[in-house]
Amino acid sequence: MREFENLDAFAAAVGEHLGYSEWLKVTQDRVNLFADATDDHQWIHVDEPMATAGPFGGTIAHGFLTLSLLSAFGPKIYKVNGIKMGINYGLNKVRFPQPVKVGSKVRAGAELVEVTDIPGGKQAVSKWTVEIDGEAKPACVAEWVTRFLA
Repeated sequence: MREFENLDAFAAAVGEHLGYSEWLKVTQDRVNLFADATDDHQWIHVDEPMATAGPFGGTIAHGFLTLSLLSAFGPKIYKVNGIKMGINYGLNKVRFPQPVKVGSKVRAGAELVEVTDIPGGKQAVSKWTVEIDGEAKPACVAEWVTRFLA
């Protein structure tokens, strides 16, 4: 994990790749829990027999499940010291180029694209890429906007 002493040190890293998370196996249990939490029980996610005969050869994770894993991956990639809090401010752009088959392993990498001053802190835009072990195309590419309050 990359650790920054303060917001200024973090801002100085614009244009740099911040690192990668560990690999995480996407299980059917995780997909089912996400389906229950979001009320999205589409068969490609939760009906294993039907999904096996479907276009992906088995169940796949929800795109929004893949995206939501950024919250778990982020603290394992970098940390900014000397702040009161970080706030998820939103996303600029999100794409899901490749489905994540249940049983696959995924990890995220992050690049710091931009840091601007805001009242009480800084706003950062970072580009996140969720990779699938053994696949050429990523599962998710997203621009994430975060606010850090000092």
